[in-house]
Amino acid sequence: MTTVPGSLQASYDVVVVGSGGGALTAAALAAKAGLSTVVLERTALIGGTSAYSGGACWLPGSEVQQRAGLPDSTEGARSYLAAVLDDPDQTKIEAFLAHAPELVAALEADELMDFEWIPFSEYYDAPGRVPMGRSVQPASIRRDALDSDVMAMLRPPVERDRVGAGGRSTLSGGQALIGRLASMVVRDGGTIATEHHVVDVRRDEGGRVTGVVVDTPAGPAEVAAARGVIIGAGGFEGSDERRALHGTPGRAGWTMAPRGTNTGDLIDACARAGAATDWSGEGWFCPGLEHPDGSGTFTLGFRSGVMVDQTGRRYGNECLPYDRFGRIMAQAPERIPSWFVFDSREGGRLPAIAMPEGDPADHLAAGTWVTAGSLEDLAAAIGVDAGVLTGTVARFNGFAETGVDEDFGRGQDEYDTFFAGGTGPNKALTPVDQAPYFAARFVLSDLGTKGGLVTDAAGRVLDAADGSPIPGLYATSNSVASVFGSHYPGPGAPLGAAMAFGSLAVRDLLAD
Repeated sequence: MTTVPGSLQASYDVVVVGSGGGALTAAALAAKAGLSTVVLERTALIGGTSAYSGGACWLPGSEVQQRAGLPDSTEGARSYLAAVLDDPDQTKIEAFLAHAPELVAALEADELMDFEWIPFSEYYDAPGRVPMGRSVQPASIRRDALDSDVMAMLRPPVERDRVGAGGRSTLSGGQALIGRLASMVVRDGGTIATEHHVVDVRRDEGGRVTGVVVDTPAGPAEVAAARGVIIGAGGFEGSDERRALHGTPGRAGWTMAPRGTNTGDLIDACARAGAATDWSGEGWFCPGLEHPDGSGTFTLGFRSGVMVDQTGRRYGNECLPYDRFGRIMAQAPERIPSWFVFDSREGGRLPAIAMPEGDPADHLAAGTWVTAGSLEDLAAAIGVDAGVLTGTVARFNGFAETGVDEDFGRGQDEYDTFFAGGTGPNKALTPVDQAPYFAARFVLSDLGTKGGLVTDAAGRVLDAADGSPIPGLYATSNSVASVFGSHYPGPGAPLGAAMAFGSLAVRDLLAD
């Protein structure tokens, strides 16, 4: 258990639950405004899934995009969301769009924050789309430029955290985001307490949330909140029981959330206290490379190869944005698990970006990968009909020769070719024709669930009884029903929304 700085007090102006991008944005802004602020983190390390992420933030219309000369604007983002989303809460959409550039400007005004544009294609070909994307991310920063106590708490990148290794000397992506925000919190007088698991909220007779109940290694404790409680503690992706209850595809063991986190118990505690909930958004999905220990890891950027179901047939464009492909995986039981079939043109390495990929030798020894000198033998090894698999690959190879995927249109969108490097008429179509052949087992992974507490445009949690805001209770991140519903508009949409509504929550409680 670590508390930075000093020991935990009995009462604060603001109690922030969780330490991801949304939670720490709220905490940093509250502390900067002069409010006594505490961040309560369940685990020994801060950052959650945000620390594993690439750090992209979908925050349209800011000065960062303007500096980069992008054809981005609030109006363009509004048109894009209108084309992509199904029946959204327009009041919340407008609040997000209006606040996004304000938030970026407020954060960049701090010496510890610096954003830059990153080229990364948005996920839908729709009006308002910006070529090569509009997402921004914090600039990389050396670890020794930030608070040393905070750095000791920072969760390492996923590929290092899962094997017990420490962080790197230079922080980039989500590491830079969490490191910068947490250092802002502490610098401005805020407190960060790890191994403090919030298990309940306190609501007084007048209906106001007045604090939280915390389970610590030293025993249970109550922490009062004079101005408000802001929940940004992730979703319920780490609970198989809750996933089944809410009809969310996938498994807890396949999620990208840090182990032992995001089990949804705090969402349920708020519901018991009268909060409204909505589970319809399901999750932020992705194909997950299965590992020998049964876990799945976020995979994107397929450069070659084909994904086949348990009959040996393709069922989608492998180069689709990961959430869109994950949702296609979830549509039929024979697609989980799937097999990704590839050849030896990259020396037996997976022709994709998997975080982490693991050692091919370990995969082969465990059977999560198989290899064979012919496609017929590979089919036997993965239990599919040899004629079907060889026919699938032959048809795909024909598409690679002509440059047109007649089945699923692979390579027709800018996202499809963003990671591709083929040399044929369509660089997203590279033939599978160099023995030996490989097949890697894939499951349905996710970056978190996206159903939970219902909030308004100010980040206030609504009462299930009458739809009015519950005084003193706010929420953001994957603890809430996503403003984007079941869609994933572009890189950094989860972080961008989490940060914006965390900031709007602080704005509201300051005005209270």
